[in-house]
Amino acid sequence: MTVKERINERNGQVLEVRADAFPQLNVNATGYRVRDPGFLNSTFGQQILKGGGGGEEMGIPMRELLEKHCGGVRGGWDNLLAVIPGGSSVRCITAEQAADVTMDFDALGKLGSGLGTAAVIVMDKSTDIIGAIRRIAYFYKHESCGQCTPCREGTGWMWRVLERMERGQAEKSEIDMLLDVTKQVEGHTICALGDAAAWPVQGLIKNFRPVIEARIDDYKKTHARQAAE
Repeated sequence: MTVKERINERNGQVLEVRADAFPQLNVNATGYRVRDPGFLNSTFGQQILKGGGGGEEMGIPMRELLEKHCGGVRGGWDNLLAVIPGGSSVRCITAEQAADVTMDFDALGKLGSGLGTAAVIVMDKSTDIIGAIRRIAYFYKHESCGQCTPCREGTGWMWRVLERMERGQAEKSEIDMLLDVTKQVEGHTICALGDAAAWPVQGLIKNFRPVIEARIDDYKKTHARQAAE
């Protein structure tokens, strides 16, 4: 059955039942019932065996969703590094979190992320997580219209700092400075692009701070040896 046929089948079920029966579609095999019932139409990309999309009930476990519709993570589930559950604008979660979380607003919100557009971005352990978030930061810098000062100045500043952190050419104190700047952008713009630019960076710092710190340490060690030579 194609994705379109499956979605049409599920939509047909909604038309065939009364409104008060609609939430019954949102109880998965574990008996989990979501607070906001409905259909989840997801798309998938990056390090998976099969890209595309799929329609499911809200509240399906993320691991089940990826294995059912994507063939799983490239190299197996143990090769998973991180997932961005709701498109590039939400905070990433770790592989450990992705193993147990369900695809709904409340569950992802408790992890500090969000369902967003349900466009799932999967990153395996071959991914440079700092580089991935740096690319997302550049996208939002490019898309900023420039009307709001926090977004106009903040998106470019975050991207430039992440460029240096990707190389390790930074100080550890700049990690908290970068986090502080994201919070000055978040919630301080007319449209939501400021939030969308800030949240991926916040997710990186929250879940992968040791990776940033190790990159900085490696850069200092390498250049110290070169200076000594």
